Amino acid sequence: MLDIELQVLSHFHCRDMTSAVCTMRGVVIRSLALGGQYSATLSAILLYMTDLLTLKREFLEHLEIEKGRSLKTIESYDRYLTRFLDQTEARDPKEITDDLVREFRLWLNRQTGAPRHGGSPDTLKKKTQNYYLIALRAFLKYLRKRDIVSLQPERIELAKVSQRDLDLISSAELERLMQSPKGTDVKCLRDRAMLELLFSTGLRVSELCALNSDLDFTKDELSVRGKGDKVRVVFLSPAAKEALKTYLAARTDMDEALFVQLGKNASENGSFRLTPRSVERLVKRYAIKAGITRKVTPHIIRHSFATDLLSNGADLRSVQALLGHANIATTQVYTHVTDKHLREIHRAFHGKNRR
Repeated sequence: MLDIELQVLSHFHCRDMTSAVCTMRGVVIRSLALGGQYSATLSAILLYMTDLLTLKREFLEHLEIEKGRSLKTIESYDRYLTRFLDQTEARDPKEITDDLVREFRLWLNRQTGAPRHGGSPDTLKKKTQNYYLIALRAFLKYLRKRDIVSLQPERIELAKVSQRDLDLISSAELERLMQSPKGTDVKCLRDRAMLELLFSTGLRVSELCALNSDLDFTKDELSVRGKGDKVRVVFLSPAAKEALKTYLAARTDMDEALFVQLGKNASENGSFRLTPRSVERLVKRYAIKAGITRKVTPHIIRHSFATDLLSNGADLRSVQALLGHANIATTQVYTHVTDKHLREIHRAFHGKNRR
């Protein structure tokens, strides 16, 4: 039996070890079925099969292939799980227990994050700590799906985080921002179309940059591919539609991207797609030009899109669909700034007995 095992292993390099493991597992199963015993070599292989580092790699491959997650998401999960395994030194799924996770959470809670405004480093935010726990729960769910004994994922509770404050700009500030790109050159037309489209659709900056120029203007809508590779429909306002048509008519390049780099940043062949970072810089520059003192980003325009809809009577479920939120709890963050009913209750009933 040992000779057979060594012959099998000799045909595989380290990068092919998973295939070798599958072969040896079959040998073990057949051996046990015949009432035989397996050697120390096979025992080592079985140990390798349940090694957490190996299982982590297979989990990340599962996210990429079966789940279709983005490479950025996979990199984040890899970073969180690697830190967990390095800190706890766990190597077997059975070693992941309530006590081990509690010790890791204590350690995580005492880590420092980035310094605030040049001051001393602050502790790691609860929201950041939760990212580690979310990755760990997803990994444990994967282990359970494969019938590998470990801690039940439901036993890990996320830390409570305070509701985040929304950075909003006023309607007057938004209008000044929309009017900031002045001029008839292609660059100004591009930037005006970009701002109008952001407010008309509530797109994420990554979704905006991924759009192509082959828009169908016979419809007032377009399909976008968002997080999790999910497709949703967004709608063009008359202002956004007109700005886009004017911008595309002024372009002379043949690039497929909707928003392209121009001027000194353009490639020798004409142009190339704007990056999310480029869009963020442009929005910041036009906000300063519009006299807006607070920080303005493409995501704040997305906030303005959502609050505008809700304050004018749109229901939460519709706004959730338009924003592409998987969970309505994410959309509910906007309700406390748009609830007209509570404002009317306060005006109608508060302070009536004062003279």
